[in-house]
Amino acid sequence: MSIEVTTPEEERVFKQMESKQNNINPDHYKVGGIETIEYMKAKSSPDEFHGHLRLTAIKYLSRYGHKDSAIQELKKAKWYLDRLIKELE
Repeated sequence: MSIEVTTPEEERVFKQMESKQNNINPDHYKVGGIETIEYMKAKSSPDEFHGHLRLTAIKYLSRYGHKDSAIQELKKAKWYLDRLIKELE
């Protein structure tokens, strides 16, 4: 989808729309100039970071059908699994 943004107000609204669409990695994880996941990676060993990604995926799979929407939980688990695969490649 292509949206032409011409005014500052349109830019603000468009950014809000994008932010709402990104429920897995929302803007509040990017406050302070570094994304939280990148800070965690920088402050941990590779094994620790890989464990965090694996265990967080397990957390979301375990919550499947019990907290947020089932699809949302699966998408969150997938995000962490995809990130773990990327780290290991």
